[in-house]
Amino acid sequence: MDALAGLAREVDGLRRAVDPLRAVGGRVDDLARLVAQLADTVTALSQRPGPAPAPSWLMVPADPAVVERVLVELCAWLHAIFLRYPDAAGALPPCWLWHADVVEELLWLMHAWCAAYQGKGASVQLAGDWHDRQRPGVVRRIKQNAGSCSIERHQTRPGWDHRPTGATPVPGNDAVGVIAGWWAVRRDDPAPEPATAPSPAGAAPHGGHHR
Repeated sequence: MDALAGLAREVDGLRRAVDPLRAVGGRVDDLARLVAQLADTVTALSQRPGPAPAPSWLMVPADPAVVERVLVELCAWLHAIFLRYPDAAGALPPCWLWHADVVEELLWLMHAWCAAYQGKGASVQLAGDWHDRQRPGVVRRIKQNAGSCSIERHQTRPGWDHRPTGATPVPGNDAVGVIAGWWAVRRDDPAPEPATAPSPAGAAPHGGHHR
């Protein structure tokens, strides 16, 4: 199991990312387990004849458990790998989960990284292509298509707080369950509104929708 063998060498380093997630109440409560599950997926894909297919968010099965697992694995990878690059962290808006095209881009980029570093055919050439072409291309498209968006642009209910809830460690990570339920069975309906952010202690309640 080449993917698992390679990933085992990474687990100790990735495990250190778990404690901050637990401290902020993140959904990713066991990063090592999630990365191991992702390695199983990569291994299964690499065992198919021919080039490994890329999974698609746009065609993910209509099963809330499957959809949520995809998002949780993606969030773990974003925290461990993608958001370590300053240009990537600066381009990913807090409302990225509400943009199906952004999720699609990040999902294939994650699997491209796994193929380059952990898959059966992992190679220096694939890793170089990921750094030189694939990652910068995804960052550029996210910045162009959604970089100026924000949580407030997805809110329509009067009185909701327009401020993003923050990006520790992945922006919008607390909305995984809501997005999973919507995308799994109601993806042709309007997206659910983001949850309101709690007001700081002593702050006056917002009386209207701010822009």
